[in-house]
Amino acid sequence: MPKAPSSTPMVSIQRPCYVMASTDGQSADITMYGQIVDTQPTDWWTGEPIPGQYIIESEFLSDLQQVEHCSEITIRMDSVGGDAGVSILIHNRLRELAAKGTKLTCIVDGVAMSGGSLIMCACDTVKANPSSLVMIHKCWSLIWGNYNADELRKAADANDAWDKSQVSIYKRKTGLSETVLLHMMSDTTYMTGKEAVEKGFANELLDDAEPVEISASADRQTIYAKGHALHLRPGTKLPGNIPMAKAAAPATATANTPAAPAAQSNEGGHTTMATTIEELRKENPELCRQLEQSASEQASQNERTRLSEIDEVANLFDPTMVQEAKYGKTACDARELAFRAAKAAAAQGHEFLKNLAADNQASGAQGVEAVPGASATGDPESLPDATGNAPKTPAERMAAADAAVAALLDGDEKK
Repeated sequence: MPKAPSSTPMVSIQRPCYVMASTDGQSADITMYGQIVDTQPTDWWTGEPIPGQYIIESEFLSDLQQVEHCSEITIRMDSVGGDAGVSILIHNRLRELAAKGTKLTCIVDGVAMSGGSLIMCACDTVKANPSSLVMIHKCWSLIWGNYNADELRKAADANDAWDKSQVSIYKRKTGLSETVLLHMMSDTTYMTGKEAVEKGFANELLDDAEPVEISASADRQTIYAKGHALHLRPGTKLPGNIPMAKAAAPATATANTPAAPAAQSNEGGHTTMATTIEELRKENPELCRQLEQSASEQASQNERTRLSEIDEVANLFDPTMVQEAKYGKTACDARELAFRAAKAAAAQGHEFLKNLAADNQASGAQGVEAVPGASATGDPESLPDATGNAPKTPAERMAAADAAVAALLDGDEKK
């Protein structure tokens, strides 16, 4: 007698750049290692498919239907991104599953850049390795041909619309303001796993995970992670500080918990004090909500002000120093940036003077004396002769000339 079909079939889909698998019909794993594209890239000259790891829109969405019945889906990510439209479509499809109750988790095995970060943000739980990279940026468009100013403005308006779409995705995930996100995208911001957690793009740092070895090619056009070569778009270069070592352990949950004023309650004649945010939330949830909302709005305003003040003076300083002041591990305000730049300039000036003194000492110039008898007027006749003797008076020069002529005439007579 044939076995009745299972209501929750097993799924095993193998693609060149990703795998979808479900062994119990309740949970599924999706491994996304590759570039996100709308169609298979082909060689313009031959029409043959271009070798590579490509996550193709039609294939992925079709395969996703086979695991969408699962209550839990885990995505393992290693992608430099690709087509913005396809990435947003996959993000929205995953959010649709989440709205139906599917628990979505993303683990950043290597990198989640550009469109990869958009898909990552579809998951309510994101786990990143300390040495993982998350990158966000404003959208790029390839312009080929001849355009007038109006047509170029239309292209820029279209890019702005794409950027707003991406901001909405990042804002839902991180809670950061549009202003802050647009600044980060405009600067093409790279974040390590720890920095992604700090800024809200990730929820958990896998500090006990095996470090991911990430490196870049000599031309900074290719990134190597988890044994895969991921090629960036032409003209895009990786930053010079690609992390290679395991990052420090994150701060504890208690340290990251926002502080809130203690709330008092009077139960049974005894006054108790709420000392943690959790206790405050239980005793007075409305007060806690108001405090958190106020703190969030104030923090967003402070961050907008900080970034705006830095932008006002950014052209005065080294771009690397400005980038560090905005989003680095030692982020600071415009005043601190100016202080750091002054210290760096002072150190550079001190080193210059030190080298100048050393060069002067080595040249021996200090041992050269002034020329004796030199005229302040610069008259050549007032300078010493070739033997170094003091200059002669006009009468002495005339007598010397007469003597020379007489000697010459005397020599002719003897001949």
